[in-house]
This record gives sequence, C-alpha cells and structure tokens, in this order.
Amino acid sequence: MRVYGIDIVRGSVRSQSRRPSFALCRIEDGEIVSETEVSLFRLLRILNAEEPDILAVDSLQEVAADTKDVYLFLQSLPPKTDLVCVTGGGDHRESLAQVAGRYNLTFNRFDPFAEARTSAQVAWLGAGCRVVAFADACLITVSRRRSPGKGGWSQNRYTRKIHGAVRAKGREIEMTLIEAGVPYDKKDFRAFGGNSRVIFHVTAKRSEVPISNYRGSDVQVSVTQPRLERIRFIPQTSKPGYLIAGIDPGTTMALALLSLDGDLIHLSSSRVTSVAEAIAEITLYGRPLIIASDKKEMPGTVEKIRRSFNAVSFLPKSDIPIPEKYELAADINYTNDHERDAYAAAMLAYRHYKNKFARLSKRLPPGIALDEVRARVVRGLSLEQALVELSGEEIQESSDEAVAPEAAPSEPKQSREYDEMIRKLRRLVSELYEESQKKDEEISRLRRLLKAERSKKKETIQRDAEVVRLQGIITNQKRYLRKEERRNKGMRKQLERLKTYADLKQGEDLVPLKVLDALSRDAIRRMRSEMGISPDDWIYLLRTDGWGMNAIRELADAPIAGVIVTGQSPRSQDLEAAFREFGIPLLSGEGLRIRVQGSFGACPKSSLLERHTRWREEQEQYERSRKAESIEVLFKSYRSMREQEVKKGG
Repeated sequence: MRVYGIDIVRGSVRSQSRRPSFALCRIEDGEIVSETEVSLFRLLRILNAEEPDILAVDSLQEVAADTKDVYLFLQSLPPKTDLVCVTGGGDHRESLAQVAGRYNLTFNRFDPFAEARTSAQVAWLGAGCRVVAFADACLITVSRRRSPGKGGWSQNRYTRKIHGAVRAKGREIEMTLIEAGVPYDKKDFRAFGGNSRVIFHVTAKRSEVPISNYRGSDVQVSVTQPRLERIRFIPQTSKPGYLIAGIDPGTTMALALLSLDGDLIHLSSSRVTSVAEAIAEITLYGRPLIIASDKKEMPGTVEKIRRSFNAVSFLPKSDIPIPEKYELAADINYTNDHERDAYAAAMLAYRHYKNKFARLSKRLPPGIALDEVRARVVRGLSLEQALVELSGEEIQESSDEAVAPEAAPSEPKQSREYDEMIRKLRRLVSELYEESQKKDEEISRLRRLLKAERSKKKETIQRDAEVVRLQGIITNQKRYLRKEERRNKGMRKQLERLKTYADLKQGEDLVPLKVLDALSRDAIRRMRSEMGISPDDWIYLLRTDGWGMNAIRELADAPIAGVIVTGQSPRSQDLEAAFREFGIPLLSGEGLRIRVQGSFGACPKSSLLERHTRWREEQEQYERSRKAESIEVLFKSYRSMREQEVKKGG
C-alpha cells in the first residue's frame, strides 16, 4: 500500500503571485521511501504517473481555496487515488497533533516535512476520512474536436470524415466497456456521415471504468462524474472509537460522552428516553469503554446499559457532592442539572484513569493505536498482554487480507516472534516503570509548589480586583462632587443677584432694572436662567442692533412690565411698531438718571411712572387709530363688493 503525505512549505493556493510549494513524503508498506519538495503542477504529474492508494493532507485548504476548487482537485487525481483528510471532516475536526497522539506519534509542527510525514503515517494506520465529492457513476462524452464550418467544394467529405471518426470512437469505447463488464446506457446523436456526439451513462465507480480523457485531431473524449450536492467525509475505518459515558437516569435521562482524552463529544437530555433509545444514541458516537454514575451505587437503568455494551463500570467512593459537580462541569454549557450530573460523572471517571493513560502513552513505541491499548488495560490486561493481543489481531487481519495463504508464517516462527516481542517489551516496561516513579515524585513536588503559588496568586488577584473596584467608585464620586460644586457655585451667584434685586425693590423712590445686553433670544434665555423674569420686571436694554421678531415674541411670552432702551442705542420706527404690536412698553432711558451695577440697574420711580403713563396714552391712541383703519378698510371692501354686485345686476 502506497501513501503519499503533503504539507505546504511556502505560498498558497489563494495567492496569484506566490504559487504553493509542497513537502511530499512517500510511504510504501509503512516504510518512508523518500521526501522531497514539489510544486502543485509537479505533484499532480507525480500522482498521475505513480497512482498511489492514498494522498493524505491535514487540511483541504492546502490544496483548494474553496468548494469549487475541491471538486477540480479531486477530478485531477487518478481514479485509484483517494484523498484522505487525516484531521477528519464535517463538524468533527481535530488537529494533526491530536490525531498523531492517538498513535503515540510526535512531530515538529513548524516543520512542513514532519507534518507531511505524520499525515502519511496516520493515514497508513487508518486515521482520517476519505473525501468523496462524486457519485459512483460516469458520463463519457465522445464529440467533435473541431467544427465543420461553412467549407467549400470538399465540405461534405470533410464533414463525413469528422462524424465518421466520432462514430468509430464511440464503437471502440462501447467494445471496451462490454469487455470490462461495466453496465452502461448509450445515446447517439446522428449527423451527416456518422454521429456528432455519443454519450455513455456508466453506472460504476470511476476506478472501474477503463476509459480516460482523450483529445485527437477530429475527436475528443471527456470522462466526467456527477457531483454530489455536498462533499462527504467517509472514515477510513468503520470501527467506532472508544468512549467514556456518564449517565444520569430518571424521568429526565442525561447522557455525556467523552473521548479517552477527556474531550466532550456529546451531551444531551430527554424526558422520553428509554434504555433502548439511550443505547442507540450512544452507539451513534462510538463504543463506551467506561460507564460512570454520580452515585456510589450504580442505578439499575445504568447497569442495564453497561451490560449491553459489556463496559467497565466506574463508581465514586461516595455520592458526588453538588459543589464538586459544579467544579467538574465549570468548562461546559449545560441546559439543566441532569446534564451537569452526567458530565461530572464522566469527567470524574476520566480523571481517575488520566494518569494511567499518560503513563501508557510514554511506555508505548510510536505507531501503535493508543486507544486500543488503553481499552485492553482498562479491561484488566497488563501492558504486555495488551500489546501481544493487539499484535495478534493485526497479524490475523493481515493474514485474512493476504491473497496467497502459503505466505503466512509457520506456527514455530510466530511463537519465536512472540517470545522475542515479549522479552523486549518486558525490558521496556521495567525501564519505563523506574522512569515513571521518578517523574511521579517530581510531579507531586511540583503540584505542591503550584498549589502554594496559586493560593498566593489568587489572594493577589482578589485584592487587586477589590482595589480597582473601590478606585472606580472613588472616581465616580469625585466626578459627581465636582459637578455638584459647580452647580452649587452657580446657585450661590444666582441667589446673590436675587438678593441684590430684592434690596433694590424695597427702595421707595427707585425701580430695579434687569440689564439685558442685546435683544436676542439667547440673551433673554440666559437672563431668565440667571435672574428669572416676573410680570412686574423692567428690562434695561443696552443694544438694539440685530433685533428680531422672535426675540420680541420671547419677551411678550415672559411677560414683563416693559423695556427701557439706553439713550446711546438708537430706536427705529420698526422697533417701536413691533413693541406696540405686542403691547410691550418701550421707553427711552435718556434723562432717567439710570444707574447700572453689573446685571442690575435702578432709576427714579416717579420719572419712570410718568413716561410709562405717557406711553399708555400713546398706546391707546395707537390702538384707536388701528381700529379706525381696520373699520375704514372693512367699509371700503364692503362698498367695492356692493358696486360689483350692482354692476352685475344692471
């Protein structure tokens, strides 16, 4: 059996400027023949020339950028060569290190040649999945290599020649299929002088069809396979893997399935699961080697499931306490307490056998199925007995697959080989046991040291976390305090202004004024927020330039007693008309002897009342004139309307 393994050295199939270069490792019957570096074009040439049984890769992305390229790459492989992805496919993917670990193989993951070598070795040992993208059928199309065209005097002879060649090639292929005993359906497309096309629908695997692509001067042959709707990954070996099963029975039954390396494979719970359904569900994922319960006495339902698989039982010394269950299931997402209990039982069983599995992996030579040895040791065999039994099974399998029975070794030769193997393994076990004792002592010492360091680290982390939390609280309180201080400062200033204004109002001969620096909405709103506005307030306006109707409307909505304009600020007729329109007194400050201090001012009360009385008289006259104007306009409109009606009536 020839297995080729590849891994990318440089470049990528996605790059247009830097094409990929691969490390290629050839293995024949388990022995490494050669290792070399090749380009993608050279790799396909080698595969088509040598036709190995398996091409092993650790990822399909190394040979194809997308699904379309996977189909094209598989189509370019020889019919007898299977593409095997050693890390699995579909939803269940593993790293190359995990797959190699099951066969006790180690490699440098930064060395492409080491990865290619490891991919080939694990594929030869039966790991990985075959990548299947085409159905077990073929479509053979025989067609013209060139078009007859318009032609001239010899056009008919030229057309008969091409169509005759297509018909002859179709008959040749048909005879080849009949001799090979391959079932097929044939469809001819008749044309002048022969056939323009011949199609064969062959219901057989591509490797069983003795026809290849062909391009001649007049005829071409294309062999294609119908694509599957989605790429399938078929395991090389049909033997299911070993599992550690944790079961929590009851009205709601929960199942937790772990690999022998402690990885969670399946976790579920159901209220309607019977024993038969639980057995069927477990069988979908593998063979349970160990069945565990969270009780010190195994429940009857769990015992029935264990007996059906002839699995090893694992029971804790006492019922697993709830806090320990939470600690065991802290790294997974479970939906209820039943799933938590099932996973805790399985994880406790894995931890019980974890050190024993680790010691086994150190003692075993590379290239042996680690899970098979683990299963035999858990069932009670020694390491030597497990290796002998496993070697006997491999020899039996190889003898069953052998074509010539006379090639099998004789019984005395087998016995000598077994004795020599046992002697070597005993010596290896003795050496590894001594080494394991020393390492166990070192591990115990390091664990004690690690526990002490973790305790110190935990205290430091908790203290730092508390400090950070309190610092955050202090920062927020300081920010809130500064905000309140600013607010308090603003309130004090506003209170002082209001006191000053109140003192001015208590004077008998003075009227307090609130100073407004400009006739704008922003200035009015700022004054309202700082000093407030009441109906008996007089506003002292410093500037009238840039006024607008919205600002006057803002004052009218307040409302206020009136506005005094500084003598230096000119008043326009439009401004006076606008104030009279809204009924706001607008007085001139000239001659009022106004005194201004900051945001407040004051003027004699008698002078202000005199001008205010004069303004009211003018306002009443203004309103009477407006009413007269409106009546006159109404009368003119009525007379015009009547004149029009008289004209229409005449």
